[in-house]
Amino acid sequence: MSLFKAASTVSLLTLASRITGLLRDLLMAALFGATALTDAFYVAFRIPNLFRRIFGEGAFSQAFVPVLAATREKHGEAGAKAMVDHVSTILLWTLVVLCIVGVVGAPLLVAALASGLRQTPHAYDAAVVMTRWMFPYIGFMSLVALAGGILNTWKKFAVPAFAPVLLNVALITSMLVLVPLFRQWGIEPIYSQCVGVMVGGVLQLAIQIPALRSIGQWPRLGASVAALRAAWRDEGTRQVLRLMLPALLGVSVAQISLLINTQIASWLQPGSVSWLNAADRLMEFPTALLGVALGVVLMPQLASARAAGDTKRYGDLLDWGLRLVVLLAVPSSAALLVFAQPLVATLFHYGAFQDRDVVQVAFALGGYGTGLLGLVAIKVLAPGYYASHDMKTPMRIAIVALVATQVLNVLLVPRLQHAGLALSIGLGALLNAGWLLLGLRRRGSWTPAPGWPRFLLQVVAATALLAAFLAWTATRFDWLAMRAEAPMRVGLLAALLVASALIYFGALTAAGLRLRQFVTR
Repeated sequence: MSLFKAASTVSLLTLASRITGLLRDLLMAALFGATALTDAFYVAFRIPNLFRRIFGEGAFSQAFVPVLAATREKHGEAGAKAMVDHVSTILLWTLVVLCIVGVVGAPLLVAALASGLRQTPHAYDAAVVMTRWMFPYIGFMSLVALAGGILNTWKKFAVPAFAPVLLNVALITSMLVLVPLFRQWGIEPIYSQCVGVMVGGVLQLAIQIPALRSIGQWPRLGASVAALRAAWRDEGTRQVLRLMLPALLGVSVAQISLLINTQIASWLQPGSVSWLNAADRLMEFPTALLGVALGVVLMPQLASARAAGDTKRYGDLLDWGLRLVVLLAVPSSAALLVFAQPLVATLFHYGAFQDRDVVQVAFALGGYGTGLLGLVAIKVLAPGYYASHDMKTPMRIAIVALVATQVLNVLLVPRLQHAGLALSIGLGALLNAGWLLLGLRRRGSWTPAPGWPRFLLQVVAATALLAAFLAWTATRFDWLAMRAEAPMRVGLLAALLVASALIYFGALTAAGLRLRQFVTR
């Protein structure tokens, strides 16, 4: 499978995940609005997700995938299978302990993440209850991350990319089926989402099993002390654990930034956490469709090229990924800056979601959009280090970016409130990505291929045309007043987005850029 085809497969399936996730959030916004209780749910759901990103998809994947790819390159399928078994055993034991600690320590976790919820006592209590119900989700999702790392190394990208759709389907079903029942039984309806989260976790793990069996890599999980000792003595496992420590610190920096921002948002006006969550949902479209897809595809390929000593292929992979990031992230960033309110109004402005909520979410989305290029580029640049088993450099850069983000919070939040938090994250991401790029350039891992200046000029010129068109349409129509004519508003948005794509790619073609090179390169 070619890199472009693999990335396209991941992007399309990720698109399905993001669309169902958007439908989930639209339904939730319509049913519950932006209230203290919705803030409580998002805080409670963010806690297991925070640990999942640190231990599962974050530090673990960054350490596990390069080592697994190198082990397979050097020792074949049998060596890889032995490593999978041992790593899985260590992970299983760790998750059992972590889940027990998380359930018991839920009040402390909620206080650490969002102590501002205590301003609304019933919301704080609800967050604690929901955290206890949903914390075991981290166990399912960390095992899903393990399965995804194995399947991606074997270039089986479809199942891991599709799995998040099942979570969204479970949550949507819980709202449609359980919310009416919970109201009838006198139970707070927001608790229905806890059921959806846990069912979604089980489904995501279950779908991985046939795919792992098909490649002969279904892990043998050791539940005995003897199996744990044997796994601990395995050299591959020890290498993963050694790499995980700096990776853990690096990933934790990003999550600490998220924790601090959530804590600050919980002390702002009620609804701030929900507004940021809605803006973050829209940001996930470009970051996941491009950044995550490229990161998933490039990581095992870069690790394999590094293990084989093929420096030319290593550099070519990075160059291809960076050009694709610039080609798609720059116009997306411009669109979020000038067209935020029409997007938010068309997608969220229904039911309990009011005009003021639209304005506040659009304000935050513009802040995120400022740093979109950095947020996406990190997904390509960081694997350039991880594939070489260098976890420390990205960690150090992430720490500097964290400090810069919090300094920006001090300056921006008093003036911009929750939107200042989003803008700080965006600017910090640009700093992070720029430093990562400079490091790869200095060490010779990436040398710009010929044609970069002209390529950048073509992208900037086409983006300027796109931005002018979207800025005009954003003020030409009253998007808030069109709430009563929802079908017409949706149709207008779709038509304008299609026209925007035609303007952008038409301008690039007219400027002489051969788009086919991104497919055949």
